[in-house]
Amino acid sequence: TVIKESETGRNERFRDTRTGKEMTRNQFIKAIDKGVYGNDYYHRKINGVETPASKPDGNSRNNLG
Repeated sequence: TVIKESETGRNERFRDTRTGKEMTRNQFIKAIDKGVYGNDYYHRKINGVETPASKPDGNSRNNLG
């Protein structure tokens, strides 16, 4: 879950809803790369910045946010 956004709306801090752990954007990206979140998330460059994203599954209620 996103718990902090920048003034421009970029997701900056996240909370793992299973463990309660809070992470920065970069920490979340590293966890995604290590496979901590299986195939549920990936990251992509948005305006030149790596940004975590949930993989689309057709359910709009389980997006990051």
